[in-house]
Amino acid sequence: MINIQSDSRKIKKGDIFVALQCEVNDGHKYIDKAIENGASKIIAEYGNYSVETEIVEDTRDYINKYLEENYNKYLEEMTIIGITGTNGKTTSAYLIYQALNKLDIKTAYIGTIGFYLDKKVLDLPNTSVDICDTYNLLMEAYNNGYKTVVLEVSSHALANNRLCTLRFDYGVFTNLTQDHLDFHKTMENYALAKQKLFKMLKDNGKGIINIDDSYSKYFLLDKNINITYGKKGMCSFKNYKPSIKGTNFDLVIEDKNYNVSTKLIGTYNVYNLLVMISILNDMNIDIEDIIAIIPDLDAPNGRMDTVDYKNNKIIIDYAHTPDAIDNIINAVENNGKKYVIFGCTGERDRLKRPIMGKLVSELSDYFIITNDDPHNEDEQQIVEDILKNNDFKNYEVCLDRKEAIRKGINLLKENDILFILGKGHEEFIVGKTKIKHNDKEEVLKYLEEL
Repeated sequence: MINIQSDSRKIKKGDIFVALQCEVNDGHKYIDKAIENGASKIIAEYGNYSVETEIVEDTRDYINKYLEENYNKYLEEMTIIGITGTNGKTTSAYLIYQALNKLDIKTAYIGTIGFYLDKKVLDLPNTSVDICDTYNLLMEAYNNGYKTVVLEVSSHALANNRLCTLRFDYGVFTNLTQDHLDFHKTMENYALAKQKLFKMLKDNGKGIINIDDSYSKYFLLDKNINITYGKKGMCSFKNYKPSIKGTNFDLVIEDKNYNVSTKLIGTYNVYNLLVMISILNDMNIDIEDIIAIIPDLDAPNGRMDTVDYKNNKIIIDYAHTPDAIDNIINAVENNGKKYVIFGCTGERDRLKRPIMGKLVSELSDYFIITNDDPHNEDEQQIVEDILKNNDFKNYEVCLDRKEAIRKGINLLKENDILFILGKGHEEFIVGKTKIKHNDKEEVLKYLEEL
């Protein structure tokens, strides 16, 4: 484990505590707590304290240089894969993690669904955690013999330079669709934040770019070695044949065709698989070996998680952007009706809310608006934003998510599908409090009662 921390709660005896300042908090407020927990040295921008103290001009700059000088020599021995994009980060990363481990290349995963070595080690609070936490996880992987790590990289972490000391062997761009504009303000700012990953590649690092995405030009940097994927990419697909049980398609790579079968559903999951195939192929793994393991690869928890109920299907998914919702609902064909339960996260991009409402209305026969992490925002305001400038009639509002799930299940008749969107694997957050909740568990619990 590293011996430097910016979170006073994680200080162990003898650690160095660095008081970072950011827009929402000032680490200097927690110096006394860090000392109480055993910090042997304080790095601060001002003040006098009861243990050894070093006053520096910029604590963020200090911690970055310290981490680089003390730990990057180990990280240089590792293959680090960074994945950024609005949608597909988690699934693409998890597919790479699974595939490499199945091929006996010990690989760790760090991202939205947690920290994984041979299995899940712990949950993480964010897609991209604090730089000290990231180094701790990387060093834990290194010390346990995992010399390959796949890492989800958020636009917030990139914009705030939280990962600027890392150097990547592969940088992946999945796609860019509307999200986080409360933070980035414009799509160009959003793209430029994600572009930073592709300026952090090692000298021989490679960019893996979804060439079909309209924002791909931001990521095809001249200084990098670029590998493209998509319908028009260096790694491409054709003859896509979906079914409710999985997908079949033809892979085209290095001018050769291969038939691929997967239990994953939807065109977007073909793109996720192309990320994995592109990287493993570049790692000189035999393409036949890659294709052989694809039928055994699973989606991560909360991604296209399907429960059968009589002749109906209930699909739980993390989709929480217009593009992701469009993809998930259109991925599945059925002879019956489509129902949707969804909401919008509080204190986040309000502009996408009416877009999501209109989209769900058009793609479903009936839908239920419910809560989805309101945080400190008024629940009714979120609902009003979803309904803004929309005149659809095929909906109801039920803010109790548990009750909304039960209402949705009761709508199912014959060959219908119920999509429960937005939460996936996650717990429920009201204010700053996490409330125990899991969409799939609620579904299974209610089905037992019926």
